Amino acid sequence: MSWMKKTALITTVASIAVVGAACGNDKGGSSSSSDLSGKIAIDGSSTVFPIMEAVGEEYSIEQPDVDVTVGVSGTGGGFKRFVVGETDLSNASREIKEEEAAEAEKNSVEYTKLALAYDGLTVAISKENTWVKEMTLDQLEKIWLDPNVKTWKDVDSSYPAEPIKFFSPGKDSGTFDFFSEKVLEKKDMRKDVQLSEDDNVLVKGVEGTKGAIGYFGYAYYAENKDKLKEVPLSAEGKDAVDPTPETIKDLSYPLSREIYTYVNNKSLKDKKQVADFVKFTNENAGDLSEEVGYIKMPQDRYDENTKAIEDAMK
Repeated sequence: MSWMKKTALITTVASIAVVGAACGNDKGGSSSSSDLSGKIAIDGSSTVFPIMEAVGEEYSIEQPDVDVTVGVSGTGGGFKRFVVGETDLSNASREIKEEEAAEAEKNSVEYTKLALAYDGLTVAISKENTWVKEMTLDQLEKIWLDPNVKTWKDVDSSYPAEPIKFFSPGKDSGTFDFFSEKVLEKKDMRKDVQLSEDDNVLVKGVEGTKGAIGYFGYAYYAENKDKLKEVPLSAEGKDAVDPTPETIKDLSYPLSREIYTYVNNKSLKDKKQVADFVKFTNENAGDLSEEVGYIKMPQDRYDENTKAIEDAMK
């Protein structure tokens, strides 16, 4: 079954993991050889979810008695829980905001940010849309801000008068924040946008509406590329660039970004299973990110994570 069709909250299951443990694991061993138990609570970004779900499933082979739960409240929703100490890790498709960091400090929650992979926020249209070949960031800004743009003809006089329907991640999403900052310059999005924290809802909305446009993480496009068309984007007079693993990794795609998980330092120090899981995550997230549609970072970025984990545990 495709990971896109799995439930938004998963628990790694020991009965499945025991079989894998007997067979070994070629993803790279857990950092601890001792058997561990306990719980690890993770919440946050739907963009990061596929990576952390894959990590959790691999980790359950190594440590079947550790119960890992991965929720999908969106980056903002995840941080709401994380900054009050409810979760051990918080997945994020943007960096923590100043007000979130202040709330964490207020609640004596110290944390460490770990970069996991590269993503390219992908703008997608229906397969039935035969007229849009590429767009500029300025065009994107206009159509997502101006309520007077009602049809594609309002975007370009050569386009048909097909009504535009907009699909966007919800306001708790780090992808929403990234799009707002990079494309909309933090201006208020038009009111007739269909919002959802579930990227699969956005995919289905774009797929099923001829004049639709939406955006989400690259992995959700890659999983559904037979149903959607990506829109090559150009910025500042440059040539339009398709989102591909190569253009996202070299940052030539205009909406390339890093995606993260944040770990509670107290959990890292006091819970052996969390420390072990975090090390395992850093060792395996790069390869697993590619399996689910994202792009592995250069090794030195994971080496920086290793140093940050060591420093946090002192």
